Parts: sequence; structure tokens; C-alpha cells
Amino acid sequence: MLFLTGATGYIGSYLVDELRRTSDEHLLLLVRAPDIASAEQRLWTSLQLHMDFDTFLAFVRSRVSIVLGDLTEPNLGMDDATWQWVVTHTSSVLHCAASLNRKSSKACFNVNLRGTLTVIRLARQAHDDHGLRRFSDISTVAVVGQRTHQTVREEDIVDWSLSDFDPYARTKKFCEHMVHELLPDVPTTVFRPSVVLGDSRFPETTQFDMVRAFVILAQFPVLPLDASWRIDIVPVDYVARAVVSVHQDPNPAFDSYNLSAGEGSLPYAAIVEAMRTSGMQHRRPPAFLPKLEPSFAKVVDRLSWTPKKYGVALPASLLKVFLPYLTFNVVFDNTRIVSHLGEAPAPFSEYCYGLFEFARAGNFTYPYAPWPASAVPREGER
Repeated sequence: MLFLTGATGYIGSYLVDELRRTSDEHLLLLVRAPDIASAEQRLWTSLQLHMDFDTFLAFVRSRVSIVLGDLTEPNLGMDDATWQWVVTHTSSVLHCAASLNRKSSKACFNVNLRGTLTVIRLARQAHDDHGLRRFSDISTVAVVGQRTHQTVREEDIVDWSLSDFDPYARTKKFCEHMVHELLPDVPTTVFRPSVVLGDSRFPETTQFDMVRAFVILAQFPVLPLDASWRIDIVPVDYVARAVVSVHQDPNPAFDSYNLSAGEGSLPYAAIVEAMRTSGMQHRRPPAFLPKLEPSFAKVVDRLSWTPKKYGVALPASLLKVFLPYLTFNVVFDNTRIVSHLGEAPAPFSEYCYGLFEFARAGNFTYPYAPWPASAVPREGER
């Protein structure tokens, strides 16, 4: 069985669907919930972007075993018997769960560091018991540290002498270190997605934070950016296809892959032009004034602390979190994954307008369907 964490998250849901469509492997999913019925309902919420309810139910009831647990609990929240059962039945591990809270050191350390350490311990015991085929860790290109205006080669991405942008980047960098140090005899793969934004095949999304930040910026008449700065954006469908393909490969060429746009990353001028030609012809193109970036950052910081009743704290907080990633003008070499898959990711310009229109029209919410009243909840608990 493939043990997967983070199945109810955005990227995790894509991994589950990709595994459903491209393999026949049985999945062992760690889900935080009080009981199996609630866990299955959480999975339905996560996976309905990818399938209808009948398809979901047939898949989950035939190819998914649910384990109730929590990354922040001892033994991932499992009792001893369940822990041992998972150890015995796990053939590979795909660790996707993480805290993306870039403002909270507490959340990042508890989920990313402590949680990953426990997942590694489970993998260690599984490998000692019967041999583990592979351990894959979903990291991030944010481990690159505070660099600006360059293309970073895959073999040079981690530099311990550099400071990090935030607790998320810091903890994910150390998670990579733990994987290599504690599983030296296990085949391991580290995947580093860049800015994961939207699906290149359709406009719908269930992840809105970064989209909201872009929509806010798209409405500004003046942008504190340089028109020539590039931003490395990759669609989530490409990320999922890459992760599953490499994880299932018995002998991938490398132990780490940037899942990024690489040299295909677009400058802001190209993104603005794509938005205008796709449906915003009536809007005057914004002026790019990068000299305003320091002042803009200070204003955003102050607005993020205003009372919620004023309605500006949330968008300001989002811009404050993402601004370093919008202004550092760094792209990430993706030669390895392009060679493996035989194709580069779709450029953001091809699908950005549909994504923004869906997010804006729905007020940054997804129209989730409830669990059908006629469907019998799953029973039992592990």
C-alpha cells in the first residue's frame, strides 16, 4: 500500500486523483477526523473537484483504506496496534501534508518538523520490517533562501548560509535534511514545487490565497514591480503528474526535482498582456514602478494590523505573506522533470484569465456539494 499524507489538501487531492487514474495501487490515507464516516466526508469535499460522487464512492470503498490521525500527535495519533498495522502494510510513503502558515512558527514547527519526523520514523520502521520501495517528500522551492534576480540550478538550490523568507521555508528546508539524514538506505525523492497556481485544464480551483493576492494586484493602476521580473508559476495538474510519475518509477534519474516553469517563467508584462487579450481589454494596463516596492511593503504591513471590521486586514495580510515571492525575481531550473515527463508545464498565460474569473465570480469560494443524504456512511475505525 502507498501511505499518503495530506490527501484532503489541495495538492494532495490531485495526487490521489492522479494515482486513481494512472495506477491500481491501494492507497492508505492519513486523515484528521473524529471517525471514519467524517474522514470519508472530508475526502469527498477534497476530491469532488476531480470526480462525481458515484466515482468517488466506488474508488474510496475499493481502493482506499482510511487511517485516522494527526501529524502533530504522537505516532500520528494512532494507537500501537494501528501504528504497527500501517508499518507492516506500507510499501512506499508519499508525504504531502504540511502547514503553509508562513506567519506562524508554531504551526510550521509542529506540523512540518514534528510531523515529518514522525512520518520518517514510520518509514524507518517499515523499511526495517520489510523494505520500503520509496519515500517521497513534497517540499518547496522556497528552501532556496533569500536570493534575488537569478535562475537557480537544481543542484544548487539549498544553501545553508542563506537566511530564509519565513518559518515555512525554514522548516521545509530542514525536513529535506531529515529525510536524507534519517533514511540514508531508503530510496528517497524530494519534490520542490514553485508557485502552484490553478489547473491548466479548467478554471475551477479550491485554493484561493495566492489567487486572491493576484486578483488584488490586478486591480491596481500602479504595481510595485518591474515589468521584466519573472515569476515561476506551475499548474497543479503538472505537479501531480510529475510527483506520481517519479514516485512510481522504480529507478528515477535524480533524488530531487524542481516542479517549476524554469526558463519558461513569464515576466509580469506578459501576464498582464495575457489578461488583457483574454478578456480585460477595457482595462488600462497598469504602470510598473518597482521603486515603490519598499513603501508598498510598509503600507501593506500596517494595513495587515488594522481591525477586521475595516475589511482590509485579510487582503493586506495575503500581500504581506506573498510579496517576497512576487518581488525576488528568481526562477528555478526544471530540466530534470521536463526530461522525465517529456514536456514542460503549460505557461500561466494560457489559463490565468479563466482562473481569475472563476475566483472573482465565486467570491473566492468553491461550490462544494454536500454528502448525499442517501449515501450510507462508511463504518469501522482504524
